[in-house]
Formats: sequence, structure tokens, C-alpha cells
Amino acid sequence: MARLTDRAFEILRAEVDKCAAADSLAGDVYRRMVIKRLEKLRSQNGTFASIEEIRDTFKDEFPNFSEQALKAAVKANRPPGLFGKIIFAGSLLGSAAGIIWLINLPFPMIRWPVAKTMPILLLPSFISMDHNYRQAIALVEQSDQLVNKATAVADFDLGEIKAKEAQKHLDALPVWFLGYYPKRYCSFFSCSWRFTLDEFQAARKNVGRMEAQIFQQKNAFTQLNQVEQTLNAAKQQYQQAKTAADRQKATVNWQSAIDQLNQIPAETLAGETAKKTLKAAERDFQAMGGVATGSVQADNLIEAAKEFAFSAAVAAKNPPHPAAQWEQIAQLWQEAINRLKLISVDNPGYLDAQTKLAQYQKDLGTTQIRLEAEKDSAKALQAAKSLFANLQNNVNSQNPDNSLSQLQQIINQLESVKSGTTVYPESQKWLQSARKKQQEWQKN
Repeated sequence: MARLTDRAFEILRAEVDKCAAADSLAGDVYRRMVIKRLEKLRSQNGTFASIEEIRDTFKDEFPNFSEQALKAAVKANRPPGLFGKIIFAGSLLGSAAGIIWLINLPFPMIRWPVAKTMPILLLPSFISMDHNYRQAIALVEQSDQLVNKATAVADFDLGEIKAKEAQKHLDALPVWFLGYYPKRYCSFFSCSWRFTLDEFQAARKNVGRMEAQIFQQKNAFTQLNQVEQTLNAAKQQYQQAKTAADRQKATVNWQSAIDQLNQIPAETLAGETAKKTLKAAERDFQAMGGVATGSVQADNLIEAAKEFAFSAAVAAKNPPHPAAQWEQIAQLWQEAINRLKLISVDNPGYLDAQTKLAQYQKDLGTTQIRLEAEKDSAKALQAAKSLFANLQNNVNSQNPDNSLSQLQQIINQLESVKSGTTVYPESQKWLQSARKKQQEWQKN
């Protein structure tokens, strides 16, 4: 309650303003000083200010302060009779509550003497002890049920919450009061506890044991989740692998995940779950073993085919090449194709092999075309040379009509020589000479 009520403050301020107005020299300064003192009284809590305390706020500054206004302010600063009695009763009750609170503090030097002489004053402590005991026992049993008969990781989460709540209630029990049994209180409220030291310690041990179990169980589940992620990633990596090296890496990761599943403690719930996962993982791994064998064979054949293809591509660089070299290149492409044809339809590498097979057959076809072009061009040039030798004999025999006919045959043979062959440059020289000679003979 404020020591100066708002009503009393307003009465006093009005009189202060009046006195300040009458003093033209320092009235305003004195007014601020007095109002500040009155504000301080109004902000304080406690018993109501007496008339003397109020007079002290202004008597030096305003000696002509109205006594009538002062009395009116004092009257306004008093609660009505009934209200005053209620306040007084409240003060007594507050004092009594303060005493009860004091003697119920958790200090042996205070509680023991009271417990021996007037135990009824410790009623709040008894109620608190009874409540905390009941809650601690119930929560210990609940957490024990959740932890030891868990069916999922959520049970451990809830069990951990219950164990922590039980620990809080156990901490609220006054250990120094163990063994004390308030008979009078328990005769009215049917206490179910005796607060023996053994019971208290057993409850604490149970909570500690369950906290350790929960920690171990949750760690095991964390390990299981990590291993399952590794296992799934290894399976996916194996399915998406395109090379032998990638499949080998995925296989190693797969086997590593299986080994980690074996390391999860078998006595945990996660360990029981891991057994089922382990069986499935080992079954899939064994099935993958046959697939992996076929994959290795396919990889070896594909790698061998690549080597032949690489050799063929290197040999085919910078054409033209003679027919013998084109034959060798074609043979290399054929060897690469033969390796790929050994991969069966049910082999995991069949699709990759077919893709390369189509490419290599195309390259082989191109090589064979270049080989035939080289052979035909060389044959045409050789035929043109033979015809040219016969042409010389006809010229010597002085038969010009026959010579022009043979010259045209030579030109036809030379024009059939393909560009991009080894004999093409030579054939062009012969062709130029033959056409020039043809023009000369036609003029004559």
C-alpha cells in the first residue's frame, strides 16, 4: 500500500500551488522541492504517512500552509474502518505466512526443532514430501516400463522424459529428513511412504541405470540409422555404376555396412532391428555376388575391346594408308567386335557392350570402304599403266585411230582412282599427261 494516497496528494498539491503563487520570489522553486518530497512518499510502500511526516515536507518552505488542508489530506490518507481492519488482518496473515514459510525452509537446524515440538507447522513440507514421493515412485515405474519393454525409439524418448521428471521429484525430497515419519499427518492423509534411506537410494539407482540404458539405446539407434544410410547409398551406387572401378568401390562400401551392422550391441532394441536388416543385406549381397561375377567378365571383355579399338583408331590416323595397313586396321576392329559379341544378353554389361558394338561395327564398315577404295584405285592405276605401255606400241605401229581409243581407256581408268588413296596423287599426274596428249592427237 502507498504511504500517501492519490487523493491526499492532490489536496496537498493544490495547497502547495496556492502558497507558491503567494510567494513571488522563490515560490516556484519551493513548490518543486515540496512536490518532489510528496511524490517520494506516494511512491513508497508501507504504513500510511503520519501528519508530522506530511508536515515535514513543507513546513520550512511554506510556514503559512493551511492547517485545514493538512487535516483534510491526513483524513484522505486513511482507509475506511472496515478496509483498515481487512488490511490489518491481511498483515497478520502475511506475517503468519512468512513465519510458516521460514520454518519450512529446507534447513535441518530450523525443521528439526519444529518437528519435535510443533510438527503441524511443517504441514506444507509434509504435503510437498508426500507429493514428490508419490510422483517419484510413479514416474520411476513408468520410465522403467518404457525403457525395458520398448518397441520403438519413441519409447526411449518418452522414458527419458519420465526419468528426468522422476529425478526432479527425488531431488525435491529432503534427504536429511529420511526416516522421519509424521504420524499425525499420515493418520489424516494416508501416507504411503516411510522415507527409508534404502528406498531413496534404490530409486536414485534405478533412475541412473535407466539414464545409462537410454543413452546406450539411443546411441545404438543413431549407429543403426547411419549404417542403413551407408547401406542404401552403396546399393544405389552399385546400381548406377558404369565402370568396374565404380562397382568395386560400391561393393567395398556394401561389405563395410554389413560389418558395421554386426557391431551394433545385440542387447539393444536397435541390435534386434539390425539382425533383420543384416539378413536382408547379406542375402542381397550374395545375390549381387553372381551379378558381380558377370559384371567383372563383361568389364574385362569391354576393356579388351577398347584396347583393340584404340589400336585401330591410332593406326587409322593421318590417312591415306596402303591396303595392307587398312587390312590390319580392319582386323583390329574385328577383334574388338568379337570380344563384345561374347557378352550374353543376361549379363549386366550387355547394354554397354551393345552400344560400343554398334560404334565399332560402324568404324569397321568405314575401314572396309577405305580398304576397297585403296585396292580398286591401285588396280585402276596399274591397269592404266599397262594400257599406256600398249599405247606406245600402237604409236610405233602408226595406227592413230587405235591409239586414241586406247588413250581414252587410260583416261577412264585414271579417273576411277578415288581421292584420299595413296595412288591418287600419282594418278592425277598420269591423268593430266594423258589428257594433254589426247588434245594434241585430236588436233593432228
